[in-house]
Amino acid sequence: MATKLKPAPAAAPPYFRPEALTFLRNLKRHNDRDWFQPRKEQFEKELRQPMLAIIRKVTEAMMDFAPQFVRPAEKCLFRIYRDTRFSNDKRPYKTHVAAWWSHEGLEKTSGAGYYFHVSGTEVVIAAGAYMPQKEQLAQIRHWLLDHHQELTTLLQNRKVRSTFEEFEGNALTRPPKGFPAEHPGMDLIRCRQWGLAATLPAAEALKPNFAATVVRHFRIAAPVVDALNTPIAAAQAPKKKVIFGLR
Repeated sequence: MATKLKPAPAAAPPYFRPEALTFLRNLKRHNDRDWFQPRKEQFEKELRQPMLAIIRKVTEAMMDFAPQFVRPAEKCLFRIYRDTRFSNDKRPYKTHVAAWWSHEGLEKTSGAGYYFHVSGTEVVIAAGAYMPQKEQLAQIRHWLLDHHQELTTLLQNRKVRSTFEEFEGNALTRPPKGFPAEHPGMDLIRCRQWGLAATLPAAEALKPNFAATVVRHFRIAAPVVDALNTPIAAAQAPKKKVIFGLR
């Protein structure tokens, strides 16, 4: 008798079901392995697979305006597990699912990139440089000495201001060492991160056009991301060798 083959599982849609938000709300209340482990299959079905489908759809659209950020969905997706090694908070799981698109050639969370997460209560869509490495922080600040007005103009763009509610700067209280205190761009130079963020109701993640919503935000933020990556890319560019005094 021929063996019956099981049908292949249907591909996850690029949005979430209400059960996904319920799972995240329950995870917030029961953030321990005893609760999560028996429900790992449910997490895979309701959250991880739809999240990967959303990431793929967003990445496909990014070919038009951010091709240097295109990468496999699995490389964009953050793990649900928290790193508790150096934290007093030992809860093992994040209570949201998140993704980050980094520029090719940069480590996962460095440089300027694109981000969104979904929790049981909200959707956050963001873009910018949130965890620049020490040298990248210096590169952006030195670039701002001559280009602060360029970044200010981008941040004040009408679409940017109507789409993103928050500029995240995490600024120092004083000018960074070695930078002129009276510089006209000091408000931006003092920042330790440069990011745009929008917070939407969690129900947005349940809509079939959710990926399009993420793409719309990313597309509007793209000039800001590109500007912030300009000095980082310039520093990474291979230097031309000098041969007999000629370049």
